[in-house]
Amino acid sequence: MNKTTRAFVRRAAPIVALPLLALAGCGSGGEGGAGAATESEAELMARARGIHERVITHDTHDDINPGNFTAETNYTQDLSTQVTLPKMEAGGLDVAWFVVYVGQGELTDEGFADAYDQAVAKFDAIHSLTEEIAPDRIQLALDSDDVRRINGEGKLVAMIGVENGYPVGMDVGRVREFAERGARYMSLAHNGHSQLSDSNTGERDGVWLHDGLSDLGREVIAEMNRWGIMIDLSHPSKAANLEIIELSRAPVMASHSSARALNDVSRNLDDEELAAIAANGGVVQTVAFRSYLDSEKNAANQEARRALEEEVAAEMGVELLDRRTLYGMSPAEREAYTEAYAPVRDAVEARIDEVNAVAPPVDVGDFVDHIDYLVETMGLEHVGISSDFDGGGGVHGWMDASETFNVTLELVRRGYTEEEIGMLWGGNLMRVLDEVQAVAAEMQAAGE
Repeated sequence: MNKTTRAFVRRAAPIVALPLLALAGCGSGGEGGAGAATESEAELMARARGIHERVITHDTHDDINPGNFTAETNYTQDLSTQVTLPKMEAGGLDVAWFVVYVGQGELTDEGFADAYDQAVAKFDAIHSLTEEIAPDRIQLALDSDDVRRINGEGKLVAMIGVENGYPVGMDVGRVREFAERGARYMSLAHNGHSQLSDSNTGERDGVWLHDGLSDLGREVIAEMNRWGIMIDLSHPSKAANLEIIELSRAPVMASHSSARALNDVSRNLDDEELAAIAANGGVVQTVAFRSYLDSEKNAANQEARRALEEEVAAEMGVELLDRRTLYGMSPAEREAYTEAYAPVRDAVEARIDEVNAVAPPVDVGDFVDHIDYLVETMGLEHVGISSDFDGGGGVHGWMDASETFNVTLELVRRGYTEEEIGMLWGGNLMRVLDEVQAVAAEMQAAGE
């Protein structure tokens, strides 16, 4: 199958729950040539498994809670989080990009100071994992050579991204500080306009703070080029993104965004942005976030789940509370509610097939549809993969790091070759990082 006919080929049958999800689809298998047309399911699975083991897999957006990076509670354990070291090992996820995320607050000295403290706490948490808690299982990488070396030693790899430039405050010197702490990408905004950039959230009300970037944001772009940090286009406004691309001396990236042409939400990138990123030499890390991939399908599934939840809660005599009510409760009240709600949650999960039969969930196939579209639109060398695990991401078939193989399997079914799959899983991203760091070296050597 060539790339022209690959796009939007869907499954012949719905996804079914197996030890590994058997995702049906094209089945021609690009690397198998004529013989692949008669490839058995067992042979295809074995071929996909071999490819998955040989390529280095990156997930460029995994949110963290510093509370899970302590001596008592950490990622060496079987936590409920979507990413842990055991889940990475089980699913063959080689590189997790842990995210230093700080939500948007007030643009005041107090707000900037608090944001900086939050960011430092998350940097420190990641370093504690790789240097104190589990250095024998995972190490921090700062460049592509580190990734290959650590992976070659049989260890997992951690890398760091910063989501929201808000913690920079008004001090551009913090860009270098964050680079020295290990950051290798940063976005200039999140949900809400920062001091650096407008956010995509301005589309909700048409209110903008900078009409793209602020003057300080433009300074920060130059600093990121100077210190080898990839500029992340996920979350800033379209106007800001196009200005970033114009100003940056190095390729850019989007750490977790999908195709707006397939699902018209502001967090996705439209074709004009995609063309500009491709022309810049950048990469878009397609994100497995249900509402970004197919809003209608996800809404129908969530509605069906909610109906079952209400039925089960009524049977158990548990009152369901909305998120706003929960936020207004004391910690003790919230803990008590969580304990009371747990049996409801477990019962719903035990009957989730009933929900999915009525309203199918957004799944790995829907995710790879976006990969297909980006490949067709931008060229394969500009596309990558991300999950947004523990930040709301995950699709049926790739709900946590232990199911990472299912993405490779679907790519194999659609005819992607091992070389192409390696590019999607991290090769393209590492090429961008290499180029960003080369620009930084040139700027530093020139005294810029």
